[in-house]
Amino acid sequence: MVDPPPTPASGVIDLDEIIHQPTRLQVMSLLVSVKDRDRLAYGFVQKHLELTPGNLTTHLRKLEDADYVAITKEFHGSKPRTWIEATAAGRNAFTAYLKNLERALGVHTGR
Repeated sequence: MVDPPPTPASGVIDLDEIIHQPTRLQVMSLLVSVKDRDRLAYGFVQKHLELTPGNLTTHLRKLEDADYVAITKEFHGSKPRTWIEATAAGRNAFTAYLKNLERALGVHTGR
């Protein structure tokens, strides 16, 4: 016998609009996939997600304003290097986003 499909939750589901935007969801998914306090190079994120520099910068600014990411600029020799990492608040917001999305879909994964 086949299990019935999950039943969506009733009531209002609060999905974080900052994370819910598709590009920012991709950015956050990538950043939370690495260990706490690990950071990714701006160029890696840009190439991995196939974004233009302007597009990535715009979305990072929105995530940074929400305290979901931290951006660090350093120099290695004479070359500038930009690093991006998910903050604790960003990781918590992403976890809450996933829980609310699962609730909206009527799915429970035990997170």
